[in-house]
Amino acid sequence: MSDKVFIFDTTLRDGEQVPGCKLNTKEKIELALLLEELGVDIIEAGFPISSPGDFESVKLIAQQVKTATVAGLSRSVEKDIETAAAALRFAAKPRIHTGIGTSDYHIKHKFNSTREEILERAIKAAKFARRFTDDVEFFCEDAGRSDTEYLARVVEAVIKAGATTVNIPDTTGYCLPQQYAEKIAYLINNVPNIDKAVVSCHCHNDLGLATANSIAGAAVGARQIECTINGIGERAGNTSLEEVVMIMRQHPELNLHTDINTRMLNEVSQRVADTMRMPVQANKAIVGANAFSHSSGIHQDGFLKNAQNYEIINPDEVGAAGSKIVLTARSGRSALAYRFKNLGYDFNRDEVDVLYEAFLQVADKHKEVDDEALEQLAKTVVAETN
Repeated sequence: MSDKVFIFDTTLRDGEQVPGCKLNTKEKIELALLLEELGVDIIEAGFPISSPGDFESVKLIAQQVKTATVAGLSRSVEKDIETAAAALRFAAKPRIHTGIGTSDYHIKHKFNSTREEILERAIKAAKFARRFTDDVEFFCEDAGRSDTEYLARVVEAVIKAGATTVNIPDTTGYCLPQQYAEKIAYLINNVPNIDKAVVSCHCHNDLGLATANSIAGAAVGARQIECTINGIGERAGNTSLEEVVMIMRQHPELNLHTDINTRMLNEVSQRVADTMRMPVQANKAIVGANAFSHSSGIHQDGFLKNAQNYEIINPDEVGAAGSKIVLTARSGRSALAYRFKNLGYDFNRDEVDVLYEAFLQVADKHKEVDDEALEQLAKTVVAETN
């Protein structure tokens, strides 16, 4: 039996921090309900103390979401925690997500503090948050660059103080997968009360390693991954929900699974992209427009013989419209014949050879040959042969 990995979606909080992606309350509620339908376990609805609008959004999401846990972010400040608790008051499953930086960069240059003072603040915050809910998550910001032994001390202390989930963020996207996995493994093997909490991965994509790091963390024992739809987020973005979910699905040897309804992934991706006015790059894994497109003649021929030659995921699994054979000057005869057949033409091999020469002349002048151009080509060649 595979282990479940909880999916913590922070599209509405970390994802919304992208310049130009600010959501109004109505949009936040609509996306929250869609995330719940998708099967997300925890929805981080916002940062309640940051503005009256965000407080209202978190409050209304907390009232309307019934099956997923709703989390509100806070700093390790009592007023923050109280405000988050107030916003989550009517949630069926409330979670306060609080924490503080644990790297020497943050301790010295952000807080002008010491390791011992930060440890005390962390314990105090976890205890205070536990007054309002039994579900408290504690983040150790910049854990990726934190001294691992000191990080273990903080994790042990906040669990003792009441934290039920410990978030180990690679805030700057600095770690290599092996480094991040070693950090998670060290905590699991050396924090004596680690069994009383879920270990969570929250990775950023500054070096393009967010997904790899999150999977590496889960492979050694983390059981929550924090992610966003389309991988949106601060700077270069966050871990992509659709990527980690499909990696676990495609690699049963990991012995991990989620409750995500993968057939909704493309629908949700597009809704988020439209609502947040942040287009999905065409070559984005899983949900990009080209994720199931084939334009090279060698690839097209192999795909048409057996889709698994070049596709490890069936488009239906992720709610994609289907595979596409895109005709360009790099395409071959088999792809051309396939596209003509879809248009209702059943040309024999000799006819395809003639069509192919004419096709290449058209293809060299255009980036892509569409159905209209194919129809015209077919009519011209058919007329010439009659």
